[in-house]
Formats: sequence, C-alpha cells, structure tokens
Amino acid sequence: MATPSLVSRAARSIPIHAVPKDAYDAWLKKQRREVRTWLDSVDFSPKAHRFELVPGRDGKLEAVVVGVDSFDTPWALAGLSAKLPKGAYRLETPLSSSDATNACVGWLLGTYRFTRYKKKPPTFGASLVVPKGADVKRAELIASALRLSRDLINTPAEDMGPSELAAEARKLGRAHRARVTVIRGNELLRKNYPTIHTVGRASDDPPHLIDLVWGSASHPKVTLVGKGVCFDSGGLDLKPASGMLTMKKDMGGAAAVLGVAKLIMGARLPVRLRVLVPAVENSVSGNAYRPLDVIKTRKGITVEIGNTDAEGRLVLSDALTEACREKPDVLIDFATLTGAARVALGTDLPALFTNDDALAAQVLDAGVRVHDRLWRMPLHDDYRSMLDSAVADINNSGQGGYGGAITAALFLKEFIEDGIAWAHIDTMAWNLSSRPGRPVGGEGMAVRAVFSALEARYTKRGRTRAAKKRRRQ
Repeated sequence: MATPSLVSRAARSIPIHAVPKDAYDAWLKKQRREVRTWLDSVDFSPKAHRFELVPGRDGKLEAVVVGVDSFDTPWALAGLSAKLPKGAYRLETPLSSSDATNACVGWLLGTYRFTRYKKKPPTFGASLVVPKGADVKRAELIASALRLSRDLINTPAEDMGPSELAAEARKLGRAHRARVTVIRGNELLRKNYPTIHTVGRASDDPPHLIDLVWGSASHPKVTLVGKGVCFDSGGLDLKPASGMLTMKKDMGGAAAVLGVAKLIMGARLPVRLRVLVPAVENSVSGNAYRPLDVIKTRKGITVEIGNTDAEGRLVLSDALTEACREKPDVLIDFATLTGAARVALGTDLPALFTNDDALAAQVLDAGVRVHDRLWRMPLHDDYRSMLDSAVADINNSGQGGYGGAITAALFLKEFIEDGIAWAHIDTMAWNLSSRPGRPVGGEGMAVRAVFSALEARYTKRGRTRAAKKRRRQ
C-alpha cells in the first residue's frame, strides 16, 4: 500500500484551510466572492472532519476547506489524507510546533489500513508539505509505533502465534540494537515460569517468554510487561463462538508495550528499558489445565484455577515477579484483561490501576495532553477477600462476578514488591467503529500517553513540552 507522504516542499501545492466552527464566519468574509458562493451552494458547514474541495476560476482544484474542533489532537486532520485527490497540499492555518506535529501524525495515520491479506490494497496519493515548526521525526516515530501495535493486533492468530510474536520482538530489537532473549516450551519449567507454561502448554505453538533489554544500565530502570495471549479460546471454560471473534486481539497488551518500546528506543529516552511478554495461546487439548487445578507461581504463591478463561492474570503473574526482581523505578503492564473494565468505562477508555499517586498523575496528565486518555480505578483492598481460596493462597477468579476489573488488578498486585511504582492498564485494544485515523480493528490505546508520561518523567525536554501544553490548555 502506498502511504501518504510528508514532503519538505513542492513546486505546486494546494492550500488547506482548517477552520474552527466559531471562526468560520469571520474566515468566510475574507474570501473572494466565488469561494463564498461555492461553499454556500454546497451547504458547507465547518463541522469537525467535514471538508469541501473548492474549484478555481479555471475549474481546477484551488483549495480545501475543513472543519476542526481543535488542533491539539492528532485526529483533527486525519480524515484528509485518505480522501483528497492526488497532489501536494499545504496548511494555510498557522499552528504551534506541537499542533503542527500532530497534523503530521494524523496525516500519516489517516490512511492506515490492514492490508496484509488484500490482493489489491488501496493506494493514496495526497502529500502534505510539512507545516512550519513540525517535528517530522517525532511524527513519523509516533505513527510507526501505532502502526506496529495495530498490525500485530490485526494479524490473525494463525500468523501471529507465540512464535511469530517473538519473531516480531526480535525484529524490533535488531532495529534498535536491543538484546532479545526468548524462553520457550519446557524450558519455562526449568527456569521457573510455571504459570506461563501451564496456560500455554495445550497449544501446538509452545508458550514463550520474550525478554527485550535496551539502554544503559546506569539509567533509571523502566520495565513494561504485556499480556501476549495470541488467541484465547477460554480453555476448558470455553468461550461461546461469538466471544472468540475478536480474540486475536488478546495479545493487545503485548502489542502496546512493543509500541511504547519502539517510541522509547526511537526517541532514545535516557532509561534502561526492559520489556517482558508472556506469549501463549490458551487452547483446548488433552493436557490443557483444568478448573480447580492448583498452580504454584514463580513467586511461590499457589493459585486455584476458578476459571481457565482468566488466564491473562496467570501469565502476567510470573512476568511481574521477574520484573520486580530488578526493582525497577517504574513498572507498567498492559493487558486486555477484563470485560468488566469495558462495562465500567466503555471501549475507548482504558482503566488505570496503580499503587503510586505520582505515577497516576503523570500518566493521567499525559493522557489529557496528547488526547489518549485513561481513567483511574481503585485498588480497593476490601475486595481482596473475593479472591480467597479454601485450598490455595489465592483464586484466579473473583467470587460473585462483581468488580471484576478491580479483583483482576488486586490479583496482579499480589505479585508486586513493596516500594515499586506500578501501574496496570486494562485496555480494549480495539476500535469497534471507524473514525478519522482510527479504523475498526486493533488500536494501541494508551501507547502515546505512557510514552509521553515517561518522556516527561525522565527528560527535561519532555517536562518542558508537557508544561507548554498544560499552559495552552
């Protein structure tokens, strides 16, 4: 698929007038009579993402007018690059540096389509002359990171099982000179990762633990953990057919942390990054784990299996235990963990659980700044008793069905060492409907927010960028 391009200059470019609704009348009065007549004749109104092609006196395309709500989101102009005729375009609207960068991100993502299996993928020929002040490298990095997350999620499990996910992590590592090691199959038992092995052992593609390390050991340690359940049948607690239709996205947490990792490494943040991805397929076979089995985790905590469809927290438990061994400065996990979080917050708003108020503030503030929002949910310790087991230290499934996102987060909390700033992000990782720049399918929700939070935490430039954005808002 041809991607929309950003060009530094063009011999001839067509102006794009991006006009907020409340400024439209004043803008229109400044246009020549033929333009006003044309826009009135087509009944144009400057609603967000609505645009109109304006012909010149010679009948050729003279300008584009598009309605916008705000310029500080990547999506303001994201609908144009896929719909405009072939040619070069330039923004006539003056923008701040951050808004100009956002415009470039939206332009690049506006034509995202998952075309791996398409015989004739669509092509797009609209190019944008880079707006003054835009950070092109940053825009291209953000767009490429989101494309990576989306492509990983959108690829069917047949072609994105644990082995293929490990191969993608290795490819990312090679591109940034990171060290990637993989523990697979029965080696997981020898190295004491019993829950990852147990959940994934029923699949023909054996379970993997992917471990990526990048950066100087002298820098603050940042560890990301992503749930990599490449397909979730529910195990012996089998999902209904309708419940499996989007289960290729159950590795959305892994896709998200690889997207964040790409941003961190591409921007060369001064951190020592580690990414851990337990990659499994939760399948059904003669050796599948069973309800009421008891598993001893890497931490030594025994878990009674209340439901084999609550597998994500199991594989995360071993990865989180390993992550805590190094006592990172920050530990963040992403997971498509519970339907309860979607019931509580809907599909667009990831749930944030954390044991650290400062980290919560950083992530939530970043989400507002970059329009990639999350919502903080409580780690309500009184609900811990809902995970009690009569035969083991804990049950993997909360009793009663209430507060499911909270009890899942409390389960993970059992594997977090005291003193470690930890955040758990329960995400949908999937767009149910299409919007400009965000088609139906896999989505790297909270990827930009977490990167922006880490950038502000560990770099002066990031803090300055955040402060400027807060003043403007």
